[in-house]
Amino acid sequence: MMKRLRKKLTAFGISVSLCIAALSGCGSKDTDSETGAQTPTETPASVEGQEQDGTQGASQQETDDAEQSDTFEITTFALPNGTEESEIFIAPIENISDDFIRGMDASIVLVEENSGVKYYNYDGEEQDVFMTMAQSGVNYIRLRVWNDPYDENGNGYGGGNNDVAKAVELGRRATMYGMKVCIDFHYSDFWADPKRQHAPKAWEGMSVEEKCNALYDFTKESLTEILNAGVNVGMVQIGNEINNGMSGETDVDNVMELLHAGSRAVREISEEYGKDIRVVVHYTHINQPDEIDWIASKLAESGVDYDIFGLSYYPFWDGTNENMQEVVRNIRENYGKEAMIAETSYCYTSEDGDGCGNSFLGTDDLVEGYAATVQSQATMIRDICEDANEAGALGIFYWEGAWVPVGKATEDNSPIWEEFGSGWASSYAGDYDPEDAGLYYGGSSWDNQAMFDFNGYPLASLNVFKYLRYGSTAPLAIDDIPGVNVVCDVGGTLSLPEAIPVIYNDRSANEQAAVTWNEEQLAAIDTNIGGIYEVEGTLEDGTEVTCQIEVIMLNHALNPGFEDADTSMWKVTYAGDTNPTDFQVKADDAYTGEVAFHFWSEDSDMEFSIEQELTDLEPGTYQLLVYAQGGDVSADSEMELYVIVNGEERTEPFMVTTWVDWKVPTITDIKVTDGTLIFGVRMKCNMQSWGTVDDFTLNRVSD
Repeated sequence: MMKRLRKKLTAFGISVSLCIAALSGCGSKDTDSETGAQTPTETPASVEGQEQDGTQGASQQETDDAEQSDTFEITTFALPNGTEESEIFIAPIENISDDFIRGMDASIVLVEENSGVKYYNYDGEEQDVFMTMAQSGVNYIRLRVWNDPYDENGNGYGGGNNDVAKAVELGRRATMYGMKVCIDFHYSDFWADPKRQHAPKAWEGMSVEEKCNALYDFTKESLTEILNAGVNVGMVQIGNEINNGMSGETDVDNVMELLHAGSRAVREISEEYGKDIRVVVHYTHINQPDEIDWIASKLAESGVDYDIFGLSYYPFWDGTNENMQEVVRNIRENYGKEAMIAETSYCYTSEDGDGCGNSFLGTDDLVEGYAATVQSQATMIRDICEDANEAGALGIFYWEGAWVPVGKATEDNSPIWEEFGSGWASSYAGDYDPEDAGLYYGGSSWDNQAMFDFNGYPLASLNVFKYLRYGSTAPLAIDDIPGVNVVCDVGGTLSLPEAIPVIYNDRSANEQAAVTWNEEQLAAIDTNIGGIYEVEGTLEDGTEVTCQIEVIMLNHALNPGFEDADTSMWKVTYAGDTNPTDFQVKADDAYTGEVAFHFWSEDSDMEFSIEQELTDLEPGTYQLLVYAQGGDVSADSEMELYVIVNGEERTEPFMVTTWVDWKVPTITDIKVTDGTLIFGVRMKCNMQSWGTVDDFTLNRVSD
């Protein structure tokens, strides 16, 4: 009914009475001739009052009023029907539906408000944050649920203290503004992700069968409470980022049994209440498509009954949009399941709002072409939506867009974080999660990725959700001029770019702008001395820029860590009919980055080499090294680093021993006179031995 109602409301900010379908249901309906909205004519059953948790201001009063009445007062906001003017520029997305999920995780909101945070609308007036989100085009709210996020004395673990009661309260507020709700069961008493999947305290010591029963009961009881409160639940996540386990179970077959129990509970509740509640499984490591494919195949093999495969995708951690699209398409085309981006985000500033430190580490995590600005935050989310939509994903959920600072960065805010649970973890969580929460408790690490500023005012980027279809216009303006960084070899010739990239709010206007550098500052740099220098420059329009110059030993190997998809500079040879090597995408087996040169053979011994030839080296003395790790290697195996220069070969033998015990064979005093050098690694090793080679490093150390 909610979906039909939204489609029929065309005026901005229409309020209608809607009966709570989760209870006894609605009777006959009359259609409002002016709006086309359907309103109930039969009085539904009363909603029993829920205990509140200190929500401040107008939003508290609205919640209280709703609980004391037989109906919700639903306020909806129509999406634009054309291009609008805005503070941000958004290019329209072709063929995107109004039903595309424009979701927001808002699990932290209640404890933020309890901690004194106030949220405002675009006019600077205090307003329920859910209303502001709905006005901005958000159509789905995601709420995590922990079983019992409190210690034996009732002290909250933090991170929102997100129990069922909070899901009820937050879910009702979301429903009041026409948004659907996704319930995200972690099946833990605190954070659940690939690093930690602790069983709830009440489930510790249970067998798998007992856990399945407990999970089934918890899911049914929780959903019943949430639905009876009138929350418009549209989907339920059974587990959160469960790549490495769930509820203390790490065996994949045991996890499948838990998923069966969770799905069965949701299906039964869905049928009982006559609601189409979709079941979501949620995984991360999207940058490891082989792992995701294996998981999808295991779900299919195990017969897990689910509708949507949810994927975490943070562009600064998880690879490219193109890879994200390939993973989404694989899920849809090869496994017949829908897919969505269950979590994503991007920063709007590199500043820290509460003195606790941020997960997004300033310039180190920036994606090329996207700065730490409000415009870039909006553009990033718009681009993820475009590519997700093109691949057929149902939509996205932005993670914790309202997690703003509690207190100022110059103050000690820990007493508030501890009392209300508005930080990532309180000290009380230490007993439950001693290896992580017990060591790193504190405030918000997400405030620079929120879509509200440090004082609770909505950023212009929040409106990206309502501009996806038709876009928005804004005066052309520079969004960012990426830092100009030049690296020069010690003793080499310094060369600065004649033009540099300029990024505009409208990316189609991006250009290479001519720059004039300060010749006096440039001439003062001695490249025979290592160090960091700065040279000022000016664009044609008078914009001032700075170039940072680092004089160091350069790595002259091309694509030395195999991170670039183009590996044509590397020559791989092998004996026999089968190549035992590949460029493996697996960060755990790479020395740096995500890719390494990998070898393994199940049924035959291996003999292979990988090498690269350089022909334009500056004459001088060089040093070569490489990193290698592996295991199950027999004593008679042969491994060596080699270099061929001036017609002569030099080698350095080595032997791998075990996983991530990185060996670093090195060849020094390599004299290059004609600019040509060949280098590489060759191996002869037994079948079922394995390992990786990564980060070849060729430095010029002297003239």
